[in-house]
Amino acid sequence: MKIRNYIWLCLLVMLSQTSYGQQVTKSKSGTFLLKNATIHTITNGDIQGDLLIRDGVIQDIGRRVEARDAEQIDCTGKHIYPGFIDGGTTLGMSEVGAVSLTNDFSEIGDFIPHMQALTAVNPNAVAIPVTRLNGVTSVIAKPSGGLFPGTAALVNLHGYTPQQMYAGFKGVIMNFPSTGRRGRRDRRSDDDIKKDNDKALKKLNDIWEKAMFYAKVDSMGQAKRVERNDFNPQMDAMMHVLSGETPLMIEVHKDTDILAAIKWAKSKGTNAILTGVSEGWRVADSIAMSGFPVITGPVLNTPSRSSDKYDAPYRNASVMQKAGVKVVIRSNDSENVRNLPFNAGFAATYGMGVEEALKAITINAAEVFGVADKLGSLEKGKMANLFVSTGDPFEMKSDITHLFIGGYQIPIESRHTLLYDEFLQRDPGLKKD
Repeated sequence: MKIRNYIWLCLLVMLSQTSYGQQVTKSKSGTFLLKNATIHTITNGDIQGDLLIRDGVIQDIGRRVEARDAEQIDCTGKHIYPGFIDGGTTLGMSEVGAVSLTNDFSEIGDFIPHMQALTAVNPNAVAIPVTRLNGVTSVIAKPSGGLFPGTAALVNLHGYTPQQMYAGFKGVIMNFPSTGRRGRRDRRSDDDIKKDNDKALKKLNDIWEKAMFYAKVDSMGQAKRVERNDFNPQMDAMMHVLSGETPLMIEVHKDTDILAAIKWAKSKGTNAILTGVSEGWRVADSIAMSGFPVITGPVLNTPSRSSDKYDAPYRNASVMQKAGVKVVIRSNDSENVRNLPFNAGFAATYGMGVEEALKAITINAAEVFGVADKLGSLEKGKMANLFVSTGDPFEMKSDITHLFIGGYQIPIESRHTLLYDEFLQRDPGLKKD
């Protein structure tokens, strides 16, 4: 009995600490008029003026916008940007990396395209408020693991349930067979690497052939109005990929593998998005000719080969963008998704430029994910995912003073700010007699 009481006491202490570290101020809905700001629309240049938020969307934008019923927010000397979109994370699917019970982004199995990342997202994850306060309002939550580890989803970083957070895009992840080593500790011979690659490629093609056959049989059954009585969620998920309804997000890195992946995807007629692509700079022209968009990152990374220059990861996005590739930047992180703007900032510094780097985490992402009618820029009728900043969001010295997601005013508060405030006003708790 004493042991049970002790366990309950420990759980209560943990819960109290967790709740203290989380957001305590609720978000607020309403009508808001942001006045006298520099508005970076991304798609229509910069505007000196006002922005009106009503019913969750941008109702008006321009000079001298008026709304008597709106709460006015003076943004003199400040800047308004669309919320940033991270093209690949495990945010909300992982709490403590070293504790497996808190990680829900990898399932058992090599062929599980039906596993939905959306169902694994924890809306109350501690890292979400931390991430939002750097201007990141939407992210791709993606699974990892085997050949087909599951289906990724785009989520807005506000809501009580994953469905409330869902932002309208899903894509099946595929890890393309790699001819590279799995790390510095990989001691396989070149022959073994080739055998493993050939085996993985054969498995991929076998799965694809079975999926095509399954789709053909299903189509014939529908034509004859034969009711199905089987249950095959894996193949049902693949049918949406074969039809082009669901994009195939192909994770690939090495230059020769990128070329092989492009050739494979073209031969299958897939609606493909290349992800990772850390050596894209080596074959940028070929990627551009393929017409496939690229999600790359993290930019803040080390070179994939010891012979590469130190700035190869920093220049990668720029080289592909200048070759004509539509580039989206990702953090590929969980706890530090908040560093997305700094990844983009490095890409901007190493050849991409600020304008294109901003596009890589706003409108380019929205277009690649098919949600450009809602997200990615500041335009009338689009969802009010935006933030107000004291300066360039790529600069660490800039502060975000106001944040909106889906028209809700989000408190500028996170575990970090709460702990900062607590220890700034700390009481040592020791009194001398």
